[in-house]
Amino acid sequence: MTIEMLYSKLHRATITDANLNYVGSITIDRELMDAAKLRIGQKVDIVNVNNGERFSTYVIEGARGKRDVCLNGAAARRAAVGDRVIIIAYANMSMEEADMFKPHIVLLNESNDIDGTKDHV
Repeated sequence: MTIEMLYSKLHRATITDANLNYVGSITIDRELMDAAKLRIGQKVDIVNVNNGERFSTYVIEGARGKRDVCLNGAAARRAAVGDRVIIIAYANMSMEEADMFKPHIVLLNESNDIDGTKDHV
């Protein structure tokens, strides 16, 4: 048996752009992806702290160091530039793996700079 568990999250990222005319996804700065151990094409849930919206999409790699977090396509209607969001990834694990796994939690400031990390929820 496996259980779906929190794998990683970018906590309180700031939306820097919303591009309605792009094929749907979320573009995330490569450095932030690496910090949260996110992969290109990985499914993520987006939770908008400003308006309560919650939706799923997939990750597209953004330029390293630009601190971009851009919603694309239909997802661009779910948040405005400047909104704070939580980007959450999950993984399926055995019960034994889940007992030992520590999620990768990356805390961000208003400029999407890394403010710190946590290894627990």
